[in-house]
Amino acid sequence: MTELGSVTWPPTPIRTERLVLRESEARDRATFIELLASPEVHAYLGGPRPRDELEREIPGVPERWPGSFVVDLDGAMIGQILFRRATHHLRPAAVGKVDLGYMFLSQAWGFGYATEACAAALDWFAGVLPGEPVVLTTQTANVRSIRLAAKLGFTEVDRFRAWDAEQWLGLKSPAIPPC
Repeated sequence: MTELGSVTWPPTPIRTERLVLRESEARDRATFIELLASPEVHAYLGGPRPRDELEREIPGVPERWPGSFVVDLDGAMIGQILFRRATHHLRPAAVGKVDLGYMFLSQAWGFGYATEACAAALDWFAGVLPGEPVVLTTQTANVRSIRLAAKLGFTEVDRFRAWDAEQWLGLKSPAIPPC
C-alpha cells in the first residue's frame, strides 16, 4: 500500500477551466479560518470551531502537507480539497483507502466549482497513484454532497451511524486500462 506522503509534493498547480488547485500560502490563512468557523460549511462536519481558537491555532501557512490543495478562483482561495489515507475509519470498506474530503466557502456553492475542482484532483490522484481506490464519507442528510459524489463516479458501499447521524460511504474504483 502506497502512502500519500510518498507522492512528490507540491505538484505543479492544477489548472481547470476556471480554477487552480495549488499548495496553500500565507495569504490563505484567513480563508481557512473562515471555512473552519463557518456554521454553513460545517453543518455536516461536526459543527464550526470557535474563531478565536482558530486564530490562535492555525499557523501562518496552514494545511501544507501532501494531499491538501487550495482551490483558487481568480487569485483567491474559495475552498480546499484533501486526500488522506483512511487508517482509522469506522467502516472496514474504507480502511487503508484514500479518503477524499472537500470544503468550499458557502458563497462559492451552486456554481459547479466543487465538481470541477474534485474531478481535476481525482484525475491528478489517478495519475500519481494509479490503481488506488478512493472513498468519500458524508452524512446522508447532505444531499448536495451525495449528488456531487455520484457525479464524480462514487457508488454507495455502506451506510452507518456515527457522530449522531447516518453516514454515507462511497467508493470510486480505479479505472482499469483496456487490454
